[in-house]
Amino acid sequence: MPFPQIDPVLIQIGPLVIRWYALAYIVGILAGWRYAGAIIGRPALWNERGPPVDKTGLEDLVLWITLGIIVGGRLGHVVFYTPGLLLTDPLEVLKVWNGGMSFHGGCLGVLVAVGVFVRRRALDIFSLGDLVCAVVPIGLFLGRVANFINGELWGRPSDLPWAMVFPAAGPEPRHPSQLYEAALEGIVLFLVLRWATHRAGLLSRPGVVAGLFFAGYGLARILVETVREPDFYMPAFPFGLTMGMILSLPMVLFGAWLIRRGLAAAPGAGAR
Repeated sequence: MPFPQIDPVLIQIGPLVIRWYALAYIVGILAGWRYAGAIIGRPALWNERGPPVDKTGLEDLVLWITLGIIVGGRLGHVVFYTPGLLLTDPLEVLKVWNGGMSFHGGCLGVLVAVGVFVRRRALDIFSLGDLVCAVVPIGLFLGRVANFINGELWGRPSDLPWAMVFPAAGPEPRHPSQLYEAALEGIVLFLVLRWATHRAGLLSRPGVVAGLFFAGYGLARILVETVREPDFYMPAFPFGLTMGMILSLPMVLFGAWLIRRGLAAAPGAGAR
C-alpha cells in the first residue's frame, strides 16, 4: 500500500512555518484543557472532597504541564535516544524546533511539574494525577497521527494488506505502527479511562484512574514495540527488547501499584 504523502508543513507564510506536529501539541493541550474542565465541572464524579482544583487552578496547571511536556520531552529524547549530543553538540539539546521528543521524557517532565504544583498548593497528588491522566490520550492520539503524517517512527517489514511503503524507509512495505499507537494509546486508552471516570466511579478512589493510564499505556507501547522498527542508532538489547519496552515496563509496574493502592484504600482517601 503506498504511503499517502502529506506535506508535514500545514501553513507557511514567509518565515512563519506551522507544522502538523506542532499543531498536534497545541490542539492536544487545548483539547485536554477543555476536557479536564468538563470533568472538574461535574462534582458528582468525585468523592466528597470534590475535584482537586477549580477552573482557575486548572489554568495554572496547564501552564506547568506544558512546560513539563516540552522540557521533559526534549531532554528525554536526548538522554534516552541520542545521549551523544550532550558531548558533541550540547546546544542542539535546546533546539526543540528541530524535532526529537520522547513520550517517556515528557511523562517524567509532567510528573515533576505536577509534583511541584501539588507541593506549592498542598493538593491531593493522587486525585490530581487522575485528572491529568484522564486527558493524556487525546494528545497521544494527535501526536501519533502527526508522526504518521511526518512518515517517521515506522514499523518493521510486513506483508499484511495494510502495510505501507514509507518514503524514507526503503522499498519494503512496513507496519504503520504510528496508527497502531494512535488507536491503542489514543482511542482505546481514552475509552477505558472514560469508562473509569464516568461509569465506574473510580475518581472516588484517588490513584486508580492514573494507574489505569500508566499500566494501559505501558502495555500498549510494549505490544506495538514488537512491530515497530527500532531507531538505527540504538544498541541491540538482549531478549529482543527495545528502549521503548524498557522504559514502559516501569510504567506498567507503577500503574499496577497505583491501582492496588487506590482500590485497597477507603473510598475518597487521598494524600494532601
